[in-house]
Amino acid sequence: MGKPTGFLEYARREDAVIPVKERISSFKEFHTSLDPEKRKEQGARCMNCGVPMCQSAIKLKGMVTGCPLHNLIPEWNDEIYHDHIAHALSRLLKTSNFPEFTGRVCPALCEKACICGMNDDPVTIHNNELYLIESAFKQGLMKPRIPKIRSGKKVAVIGSGPSGLAVADQLNHRGHSVTVFEREDRIGGLLMYGIPNMKLQKEVIDRRRKLMEEEGVVFETGVNVGLTGKEASLKGKTTDPGAKGKNLSAQELLKDYDAIALCCGAKKARPLGVKDFDKVKGVYYAVDFLKSTTKSLLDSGLKEGTYISAKGKKVVIVGGGDTGNDCVGTCIRHGCKSVTQLEMMPAPPAVRRPDNPWPEWPKVLKTDYGQEEAITLFGDDPRIYETTVKELVTKNDKLTAIKTVKVQFKNGKLTEVEGSEKEIKCDLLLIAAGFTGCEEYTAKAFGTELTERGVVKTEAGSYRTGVPKVFSAGDMHRGQSLVVWAIAEGRECAREIDEYLMGYSNM
Repeated sequence: MGKPTGFLEYARREDAVIPVKERISSFKEFHTSLDPEKRKEQGARCMNCGVPMCQSAIKLKGMVTGCPLHNLIPEWNDEIYHDHIAHALSRLLKTSNFPEFTGRVCPALCEKACICGMNDDPVTIHNNELYLIESAFKQGLMKPRIPKIRSGKKVAVIGSGPSGLAVADQLNHRGHSVTVFEREDRIGGLLMYGIPNMKLQKEVIDRRRKLMEEEGVVFETGVNVGLTGKEASLKGKTTDPGAKGKNLSAQELLKDYDAIALCCGAKKARPLGVKDFDKVKGVYYAVDFLKSTTKSLLDSGLKEGTYISAKGKKVVIVGGGDTGNDCVGTCIRHGCKSVTQLEMMPAPPAVRRPDNPWPEWPKVLKTDYGQEEAITLFGDDPRIYETTVKELVTKNDKLTAIKTVKVQFKNGKLTEVEGSEKEIKCDLLLIAAGFTGCEEYTAKAFGTELTERGVVKTEAGSYRTGVPKVFSAGDMHRGQSLVVWAIAEGRECAREIDEYLMGYSNM
């Protein structure tokens, strides 16, 4: 697809990036798209592959390379090259519900499997996708697709993250009547309150909500399903167990709806392995920290006193993944005094090793936007590898420093390196150590079982739980994962629900 000789004629060109010192003055997105002619050249680089690995989602050595949605990438790259935006859009929407989300926050598994990347730079699939969907919105091509016939079946989706939205979108287009219940005041799940604005401006989510509502999906926000008095009274360093609003019982939904999809995510944060950390002032989970900033931005324009502030503080972040990086970028925009990231794993190599060949996922060092900003402002990469927190230093229960220790993995076990203790000044500690599963109260309210990984148990190879007419998808089903996987699971779960409701499915 694309121009037969395009990959030989044109070099890879990514979207431009606003300079660090300019972009950190706001929480706005900081990438600017290529002009249409340059974008056509990037579409032209897509090779006429016999077997397009980019759309295959192959698991190699425990990691996936290629698109989980099986997007028809060569087809819409070809249409971009020929400037046929409407045709390209039709191919993209055939497999992808929300390209405006994945085009911004997906780590581009497709590009890691691009055959052009075997000997050269891969095609800019990620940027091409975003250009395509944004062009479609600007040109008025994203119009409501209202089902002509309704099935008479009612489906309740609990949770409005990417998997819940995908379930709702698919089933609504099939003709079922779908209501989405969200405990927060805005839809989107971690898209809204877990991913910072500079990666995903929230107007993008609002735009999609408006389109889905015009198509018939009903959103009920501020509704917490299955919450009891016990969970509602939880306090301390736990993630928020529910937004203020209406509580709805599982029994009500089971009575009123023909099928239920549990898509509540996996927001049970992994605790810090330090005694009494939850009693110390200045220690927060990353998800609470990021949410407080986004909510304050949307509600008050980041009014002082309405969010967890890093201004003037010496920040340490436990966790070197995407969430930790997002915390770095957010702290810098707050005006932190310093920022350090602790990562227990060893630093990845700068280049691929022979035992990590294409098309495997490249296990190489990635310097993301937050780390780039820290390097520019403070002169050093904020990450310290093979290190973890051993003790908190406090004064009047308020954090003043942390004691760290070097760690090593030997025979699969984590061991401390003797004599490696070090003290780091710190008055704000953010825990971005991942998640241990879903918050249990909604799952238990419906009577579903949980696995050892803390997610909803379903039948083998299925999204069906052991409870009649109750299904589960996304992080609540598979554990903490990527947005693209959540959408893929939502689509598959919707097909299974449709088959349950109708006795067959043409989805």
